[in-house]
Amino acid sequence: MKKQYYLILLFLVFSINLQAQYGKQKKADKLYNNFAYTEAVDVYKELIANEYNLKKNRLKLADTYMKLRSPENAVFYYEDVLEDSTNISAEYYYEYAQALRGAKRYEESREWLQKYLESRGEASAEANKIQNRTNSAIQTTYKLQKSDFNSEFSDFGAVKYKGETYLISARNSKNSEKEYSWNEEPFLDIYKLNSNGEVSPISGEINTKLHDGPISFSPNGETLYFTRNNYFNNKEGKRDKEATNHLKIYSAQKSGNSWINIQELPFNSDNYSVGHPTVSQDGKTLFFASNMPGGQGGTDLYKVSIKGNNTFGIPENLGSKINTPEDETFPFIDEENVLYFSSTGHGGYGLADIFKTDLDTENIEVQNLGETINSNLDDFSYFRETNRNAGFIASNREGSDNIYSFNQLLPLVLKGKVTDAVNGNPIPRATIRLFNKNNEEIAFLESNEDGDYQTTVNRNIDIPLEAKQIEYQNFSDTLDTRNMEDSEELIYNIALQPVADVEYLAEINNIYFDFDKSNIRADAAKELDKLVKLMKEEYPDLVIEIGSHTDKRGSDIYNDALAERRAKATRDYLIAEGVSGERLQKQAFGERKPAIDCDRCSSEQHQLNRRSMFSVVKMD
Repeated sequence: MKKQYYLILLFLVFSINLQAQYGKQKKADKLYNNFAYTEAVDVYKELIANEYNLKKNRLKLADTYMKLRSPENAVFYYEDVLEDSTNISAEYYYEYAQALRGAKRYEESREWLQKYLESRGEASAEANKIQNRTNSAIQTTYKLQKSDFNSEFSDFGAVKYKGETYLISARNSKNSEKEYSWNEEPFLDIYKLNSNGEVSPISGEINTKLHDGPISFSPNGETLYFTRNNYFNNKEGKRDKEATNHLKIYSAQKSGNSWINIQELPFNSDNYSVGHPTVSQDGKTLFFASNMPGGQGGTDLYKVSIKGNNTFGIPENLGSKINTPEDETFPFIDEENVLYFSSTGHGGYGLADIFKTDLDTENIEVQNLGETINSNLDDFSYFRETNRNAGFIASNREGSDNIYSFNQLLPLVLKGKVTDAVNGNPIPRATIRLFNKNNEEIAFLESNEDGDYQTTVNRNIDIPLEAKQIEYQNFSDTLDTRNMEDSEELIYNIALQPVADVEYLAEINNIYFDFDKSNIRADAAKELDKLVKLMKEEYPDLVIEIGSHTDKRGSDIYNDALAERRAKATRDYLIAEGVSGERLQKQAFGERKPAIDCDRCSSEQHQLNRRSMFSVVKMD
């Protein structure tokens, strides 16, 4: 009876505990579905500590950390489950690959991305295609600095208009009593930075108790386009069937120092989000981000014509070359019709990178802005002042969202001269090749008649270099373009060592002699004249050795003497043409080093053995 009692008690305790864990599970999932990610983390950790639904909750906790943009923590929980990937949705391969990229574990990210693609029946080449977009070659360098008007809360979306800076921030304001459950920060408002560096809310009825921003001005400054939650006339608008309050774009008109006449744009919807407005420089087109049906997936970029009086054309998706199945957000269009935007779907250095594309070209090509602008986490909200190489981005690379100012540096001009290392003469038609860190060729140049070359290169990197010319030894080195923010050009002269081969340098052939003769024939004189020019004009310090030979006919003693006469005749000819005898050494080989080693030689073979040859003794 006593044993039965304890069994019943144990069962009751187990049931109560199981019920408690079930309740926590419902709570955690509800918090997650309501975007209360910070609070959800703690509940999922409790469930894991109690070993309840371990696999599911480790994955959900990893998902939660990714929502909070903490890939290091996400990787810890993903890898614990995915090491044994049995009965795991392949979609988690992709999520894990994203988290690994955010943690700068790029090789592992590629491996898991490939597993994901293979699980969908896609070739491994597709994985390489995606990953190769990570390090797009660019020629623009940015100098980045964290802005001093950031707060302890999220700050982003900085723009400048007529010398005044506006930004989006969750810093304390009149609406700070409400917190956004996603990150437990105050809701966002639109702020303005005054001349004293003080930040205050924008005037007018722009800011509400929910999210407001980002913004964009019309070219004349009379209209402000801004994003906010579905909130109008001091009332929260209709939510969708999942109880989500979506984003909408509104406009306001300038009145003195304030903004009035707030209107909702007609293509907004209660069922999806429309936000992140930016106006073209001519004021005729509004670009925005939206997850409206019919897109590529996630959030896409759109454009719509502005017709005035709060009337617009039909929104047009910017297409699959710009939009991906992931998220494209925060568009910005400059005066040259170049579109800048943030994307998680184009590959990059981290979670979200900033890209650009020229909308005036027929073949749209999306280009990553590079490693200074982009980090392993989220980089977004690009803005550049018109006709200036300065602006703002936002990034969470140091924790919360912060605003960074940038100066856009022009490409570094690399130029120099290719010369002969011995005589200093310019070398035309030398080839110069530049490579990236993966040993892929990024530039192929050729020096001109004066030996000059010029190109543009990236800053703040190492650039392997190789120079060649057929008459010279191959040259290699590595350029360092770091810490050159204040320089417009890098001068790099290349001195090539000539090959130690006289025949090659002078472009001459061996000189030949008639049978049993040592006199210089006419054809030999032409070749020796080339050598005279080389030694007098190009290499005035060149010292050579004349080596003379005979065929195999005659005795060794006779042939040695004949070879000596031929060497002397060759030397005498060069001296007679103005070459110093101190620069001419000679040696008689007789028949000991034949060009053609034959026992019964033909007349042609005998001729090839009757010769004088030249070798370099000293060049400098």
